[in-house]
This record gives sequence, C-alpha cells and structure tokens, in this order.
Amino acid sequence: MAPSPVAVELLSPKDKNRLRKPVVEKMRRDRINSSIEQLKLLLEQEFARHQPNSKLEKADILEMAVSYLKHSKAFAAAAAAAAGPEHLHRDYSEGYSWCLQEAVHFLTLHAASDTHVKLLCHFQRPPAPPGAPAREPTAPAAAPTPAKAPCGLWRPW
Repeated sequence: MAPSPVAVELLSPKDKNRLRKPVVEKMRRDRINSSIEQLKLLLEQEFARHQPNSKLEKADILEMAVSYLKHSKAFAAAAAAAAGPEHLHRDYSEGYSWCLQEAVHFLTLHAASDTHVKLLCHFQRPPAPPGAPAREPTAPAAAPTPAKAPCGLWRPW
C-alpha cells in the first residue's frame, strides 16, 4: 500500500527516492517499449519480407532496424556517387538561383541606392561553377566613404 501524502512529507529524501525509483524505472521501460513498437510499425514491410510469420522479439526489431538503416545509408551513398559531378553542379546552380532570387527580392523591398544598383549589376553576371577560383574585380575598389545615415534608420556600418 502506498504511503499517505502526510506520511510522504515526513520521509527523508533518501526514503522518497526509494519510493520514486520504481515509478521512474517503469516510465523508462514504457518509453523504450513504445519506441520499439514505433520502430516495428515503421519497418513493418521490411519485417514481413524477411520474417513473414514469426513473432518478433524486441532484439529482433532493433537488429532489423539497424540493418535497414545501414542498407539505406549505403544505398544513398551509392546513389550520390553514381550521380557524379553533374548532380553536384545542378545542386549548386539551384542553390545559387534560389539565393539570387531571395537577394533580389530583398533589394527590391528597399529604396534603391548606389550599393543596391551595384549588387543588382553583379547578380546579372553568370555564376561561377563550383570549385572555380573567385573572380577578381575588374576595377580597383575605392575605399568606402562612410555615408551619414538618416536619423531614423539604423545601419551596422
């Protein structure tokens, strides 16, 4: 029989921990069992293919999950290697295009300035392929002159 709330208040911290330990352990076991059951449901087709009519133990479920993850990881690595540099270039180009669209969208939200115009002109040049050295500017860059910002607008430079 569980002690009454008044009796629990009179217990020492050591005795409270002794009472709490079985409850905490049961909660831990329930979490483990719940996660194993979720794995079983997620990998149900994989289990049916390898062991169609057998009752699975927890260890079987964990072993099958590890095997499936290793196989999936190896398959993904092989697919990436087979795609080759064309795949990398396409990913780079898609990423560059997305970044360019976001930057242009951001610049169009604000009033045009000399910096905005320079950036937009820069963005009109074709992107460099991945792994290519960075291009040097054609004209030497002048030292930036600090422009006085309007009072209401905070700028980090």
